[in-house]
Amino acid sequence: MLTISLISPKLGELLIKTTKVSDIDHALEKVFKEYIDLKLKDLDMKIKEFENKWKMDFNEFKIRLEKGTLPQDSYSFEVEQDFWEWEEAESLKAHYESLKEEWT
Repeated sequence: MLTISLISPKLGELLIKTTKVSDIDHALEKVFKEYIDLKLKDLDMKIKEFENKWKMDFNEFKIRLEKGTLPQDSYSFEVEQDFWEWEEAESLKAHYESLKEEWT
């Protein structure tokens, strides 16, 4: 675990006051967990926006993109941009979920 000597006293005090816990380790743990939860919530919202826009999940979108059966041209800027942003959101979500699972 971390020790207080790795964190400036001012930052340690701020973490304890902000999180309302009794020590640095618990404060950092709480901040870390809340950060991951916020990231996952944001990514879920972004993914939901793509699912609503395209009326499908990412796996179906990817398959239909490869087959050229999307309602829009698969090579259009909008489709390619959505693909890259959606794929990034899905990858980051998997990354943060694995961190959360590892942490708990």
